Amino acid sequence: MRFLLRFASLVALVVAVIAGTIDSIQSVAASAVVLTPMGDAWNDVSPSSLATVRSAISYYVHPRFYDMAMQWLLFQPAFAVFLIISLLLWMVAYKRPPLAGRLGA
Repeated sequence: MRFLLRFASLVALVVAVIAGTIDSIQSVAASAVVLTPMGDAWNDVSPSSLATVRSAISYYVHPRFYDMAMQWLLFQPAFAVFLIISLLLWMVAYKRPPLAGRLGA
């Protein structure tokens, strides 16, 4: 399970780097800071899954949750969202080193 979480963290990190690279290229081309919101990036990749998530959250959780939390999340920069997801997955999969060390009794 830990391996899968680390792998998912790696994938999220790669997506964050790609999104950041795309934003930096667009920023240089436009001579202004361009940050792609998560909602626009998700809509470009798969608009049907965005609609499915919206209807599922509205039906199973609460319609106000989508309006409040998901709308806030979808307006954040895509690279930042994926960096946070990567960090959270890595933190869940992290294994602490033993306190006694290798040679502890």
